[in-house]
Amino acid sequence: MGYCDYRKELINKPMKNKNESSTIIFDGECNLCNGVVGWLLKFAPAEFFQFTPFQSGKGQVMLMEHGFPTNNLETVILIDEQGVHTHSDGFLRIISKIPRWRLVAALLAFVPRIIRDTFYNLASRNRVRWFGKSKSCTISFSKTIVA
Repeated sequence: MGYCDYRKELINKPMKNKNESSTIIFDGECNLCNGVVGWLLKFAPAEFFQFTPFQSGKGQVMLMEHGFPTNNLETVILIDEQGVHTHSDGFLRIISKIPRWRLVAALLAFVPRIIRDTFYNLASRNRVRWFGKSKSCTISFSKTIVA
């Protein structure tokens, strides 16, 4: 799918039903990742996402099921009804599911993937250096966090 089709999909994406949640696998020891998950917990409707630190048992199983390495996570992973999404596409799909941020995601989708992923990969490689690392996940576990 070209990025033009993706933009159209982001704009026209209907609201999810309560029973259709997407799973986000993230680095539970990364301060940037924990900050983004905290932000999502604040702004995303609770039924939209389940969050799983990749270090958890569930995260390890999901990584293996989808062919990702289990010792390190270099990208956020979104698993939804349309498949597995990573890097800037995954991030845009995540924010596109939040009604207030759908337009922002659609506008960012105009930027070609190669440019978006270049910036995403730069941040991913330097996230621990720039934002630090925790010894464990700093997000409070609730029904939306699956360990």
